[in-house]
Amino acid sequence: MDKMIRKNSKSLIKQLIKPGLLAVALVCNTAVADEVDDFIEATMTQKKIPGLQLAVVRNNEIIKTASYGVSNLQHSVAVHEETVFPIASITKGFVGVAIMQLVEQGQIDLSEQISSYLPDLPKQWQKVTVRQLLTHTSGLPRLFSGYFVNLISPNGPDASWDLVQTLPLESKANTKWSYVQTNYSLLGKIIDKVSGQPFEEFIAQNQLQKAKMPKTEAAGFAGQKYVIPHQSTNYMYYKSEKLTTFSPGLSRIMSAAGGMNSTATELARYAIALQKGNLFKKSSSLRTLWTPGKLNNGTMVGRNSRQGYALGWEVIGRDEHPTVHIGGNANSALLIFPKDNLSIVVLSNLIGSNPRTFMNEIAGFYIADMKAENGFGLPPTIKSLFLALKTQGYENAIKVATDLQQSQNIKFGINDVNDWGYVLVGQNKKAQALEIFRLNTVLYPKNANAYDSLAETYGALGNIEMAVKYYKKALEVNPNYANAKTVRKMLKTIESKH
Repeated sequence: MDKMIRKNSKSLIKQLIKPGLLAVALVCNTAVADEVDDFIEATMTQKKIPGLQLAVVRNNEIIKTASYGVSNLQHSVAVHEETVFPIASITKGFVGVAIMQLVEQGQIDLSEQISSYLPDLPKQWQKVTVRQLLTHTSGLPRLFSGYFVNLISPNGPDASWDLVQTLPLESKANTKWSYVQTNYSLLGKIIDKVSGQPFEEFIAQNQLQKAKMPKTEAAGFAGQKYVIPHQSTNYMYYKSEKLTTFSPGLSRIMSAAGGMNSTATELARYAIALQKGNLFKKSSSLRTLWTPGKLNNGTMVGRNSRQGYALGWEVIGRDEHPTVHIGGNANSALLIFPKDNLSIVVLSNLIGSNPRTFMNEIAGFYIADMKAENGFGLPPTIKSLFLALKTQGYENAIKVATDLQQSQNIKFGINDVNDWGYVLVGQNKKAQALEIFRLNTVLYPKNANAYDSLAETYGALGNIEMAVKYYKKALEVNPNYANAKTVRKMLKTIESKH
């Protein structure tokens, strides 16, 4: 096993901490650096990530672990193998496994109404099923206010729980996918009730201990609420270029949705335990865990037509290298490529670093055709356009796409184009992303989100005039689109300064 502690280059650390403290943040390498380390360091520099942990599993063996950068900027503490990261919604994957373990015990039925387990719920909630909670298709109202992780009542968890039960449903059950934390709060309560013990203890005994995850077990389910030895501090860039400390304390009512802490190595052990069948008695349980739900109209549950949502896990069921994954806070992720016997864990302390945007490239160092330069992960239609633009240039995206539509009868889906644009943004290819978002406005001139994405990218490139132009176009096309309220406030602020 290539086990190493690799610290980030001085050029990165100097961006993040005072030069006089540099020596405190650096530790000597204990192994020779490889291409993966070079890629991680370049990515951290580009995304301004203070600290990161990596683990790679191949054929049920951990073949690489590494630590980079700084876990706490205030005190210049380096990331090392003992560093524990808040993993937020990765917790949902553990809850999904816990529910399936109780299914195996005959104590839970995924199709059963939740009122069978929690009889005192509001009448309009009672017919929701356990599976609908797991797949975020319950239609239940939100327990979060929408601002960071604030509860809907300023008076605390109990008041928030009382309030959410009085709110109307967002939608009829199993007609829409909507990522709502209330679902997993209820699943925590169901595990409490059915198992006869707190869900934290049930998960520790039936998963963490079996997978040999002592640091995860010791850290508990309180997110960043309590003092946890060696815990990394989370940071984010919020409304400015200044780095902000992000330290939410989760009440127990929310901890089943996102309260866990772990290390990359222990999550790698978890991936191995799942793949080897150490957490389930039946192989069919893992298949069920990783099977996306279906809405009443027959469509797959999930973020888009390619990325389905199963029981706490997301699934990309492509023909080449299908993937299952769990992620949290846009700064941590575990990817498993079941057919390739490959798993990758990336934990960082920068919210918004979105490891999912570069973890396929890490996979490419182990399986060549998974490299981004070969178009891996793109839908077939987008991959055709990608390959054409490699030779003809992104500045010709509109013409090339038009020719492909006519010559090959290809239809480019608006979400596929938009998703690819953001992949390019994540790869720091904003100029190319701009051309793809511009293409989307030509393909879908009546879609406000297409103009919104184009405007956002102009803003990221520093062209405020064009950003304003296309934000206004988005509002003109649809005054009530999803981001309209935020955009109006932003435009008002910009106009007040000019």
